[in-house]
Amino acid sequence: MPQPLERTNDFVIKFANVNGSGSASANTLFAKSILRMGVPVSPRNIFPSNIQGLPTWYEVRISEAGHLGARGGVDMMVAMNPQTWDKDVASIEPGGYLFYDSTKPMPPSKFRDDITVIGMPLTDICNRTYSDPRQRQLFKNIIYVGALSALLDIDLKEVEKLIGEQFKGKDKLIAPNIQALHMGRDYATKTFACPIGLKVRRADKVGDRIFIDGNAAAALGCVYGGATVAAWYPITPSSSLAEAFARYAARYRVDKATGKAKVAIIQAEDELSSIGMVIGAAWNGARAFTATSGPGISLMQEFIGLAYFAEIPAVIFDVQRGSPSTGMPTRTQQADILSCAYASHGDTKHVLLFPEDPREAFDFAADSFDLADRLQTPIFVLLDLDIGMNDRLCAPFAWDDARRMDRGKVMTYEELEAGKDFGRYLDVDGDGIPFRTYPGTHPTRGAFFTRGTSKDRYARYTEEGGAYADNMQRLLRKFETAKRIVPKPILRRASESTPIGVIYFGSTSPAMNEAMEALEARGVHMDTLRVRAFPFHDDVIDFVLQHEQVFVVEQNRDAQLRMLLVNEGGIDPARLISVLHYDGTPITARFIIRDIAERLESLNLAPRMKVVS
Repeated sequence: MPQPLERTNDFVIKFANVNGSGSASANTLFAKSILRMGVPVSPRNIFPSNIQGLPTWYEVRISEAGHLGARGGVDMMVAMNPQTWDKDVASIEPGGYLFYDSTKPMPPSKFRDDITVIGMPLTDICNRTYSDPRQRQLFKNIIYVGALSALLDIDLKEVEKLIGEQFKGKDKLIAPNIQALHMGRDYATKTFACPIGLKVRRADKVGDRIFIDGNAAAALGCVYGGATVAAWYPITPSSSLAEAFARYAARYRVDKATGKAKVAIIQAEDELSSIGMVIGAAWNGARAFTATSGPGISLMQEFIGLAYFAEIPAVIFDVQRGSPSTGMPTRTQQADILSCAYASHGDTKHVLLFPEDPREAFDFAADSFDLADRLQTPIFVLLDLDIGMNDRLCAPFAWDDARRMDRGKVMTYEELEAGKDFGRYLDVDGDGIPFRTYPGTHPTRGAFFTRGTSKDRYARYTEEGGAYADNMQRLLRKFETAKRIVPKPILRRASESTPIGVIYFGSTSPAMNEAMEALEARGVHMDTLRVRAFPFHDDVIDFVLQHEQVFVVEQNRDAQLRMLLVNEGGIDPARLISVLHYDGTPITARFIIRDIAERLESLNLAPRMKVVS
């Protein structure tokens, strides 16, 4: 029989609850209390897309080493949902711990011999203490947080401080919550041998990092990037981005003299309307964006094509989820790459940005408006649910107050009045980007309307094949220009020369970093390249050509990034080996290590090593 796990600042605890039970705030309280002790945590809220009463989970990885990716496996399960009991108990690692509500007896067959079981009669305690049914449920959550503080040796003062902050302005709720917290801790201290083998020890590994979700970070980036118009239609998991923008705008986009808002935030009747509003606002000179997910991108296709062909700047945040169709709205994927890269019918190619964490979500959000203006085209910022809706430790945001908006090639009244040649689709310097004017810049010159039909360099309607082809070739030149100004990929060389490379992007980053560290320790050396944008910088193609084999790690079924590399980079498909994870859960270092190790062994490209299950 395995011995009970003994780990300090390095374990995974998972809460199995019922949706709508109020457990989310208590579980977040638990995670933040460990963070306040200086120990990095990475929480993930796993919730249903349906109605109240269905199962929900909240997983917290505690890692003093700073690993923020999902690990896989559970060291301690807090089982509060009878519906998922069997699955939850089965997920516990041998030697792990099960904490449950023991008010009702459970048959021995419902337990495992290779784990430590800790039963606490939570419902009975609440029934004896509280008369109100809702109070019984809510305080039950706080009571088990108190019990866990004793079992895991968490500093109770940190939890108390967090309760005070959480209920600031609702002071009458502070004392009852702290009482429930102590009730749980006191029971655990008197009843169990505390602490157990899993312990939290105060450290100093958080540093100056901040704790924020990617959607909120992107929303703040929109404020700093100068966005004044947001049009959106609610869809999981992007809604909180627009909602966060509204909160930040209420604070930072209000005229101090009049108290009036300096933004327009519109919840449209559908996704098609929202992107139409964004394009209209952007054509008029506003910095405008929408936030959506895969199904919304599908509905926006025709208008996206208009923005591409009429060359109107716009920013689209796609917070990706399980797909296709309705798919799994509350699960994560990276499966909208192709639908965004080639959105709309005909020959279209769009700029995509791939942030890895909330810090880059902030940076890329702000940068996307400059890119949209400079390139006069839609810019897609591809987040996903794992980044967008989960709190993540990241570097603090930075901003240069001297920075000014880059509006690109905009012809002024003075230039038009002086008779400067203005062709709305005229390329004067070979970069593929024409000059534009804001509507009304000049009473008789400049652009006053736009169209989605074919036109010549001076925006005159024509269906002449030569003029159409000339325009389409210019759009390709603009796409080549984009390669030089989008975020460059990040290269990390292995400690030894190697013929093997790995390409990855976005939210796979934490798991990839951990996996590469583990493989390097086992003598498997691979160079890595994190792609941050499409079109691909020349460095991406060079990286592939410098290696005999390159793994491409992504979270979709059809190897969409690999497909783009083959299509757009002219890469021999035989060079690229897909590592695909698409069950809706975040990719883990264990999955990457196992998959790459098995492939390397089959190709005789690495020493035999232990494969992590």
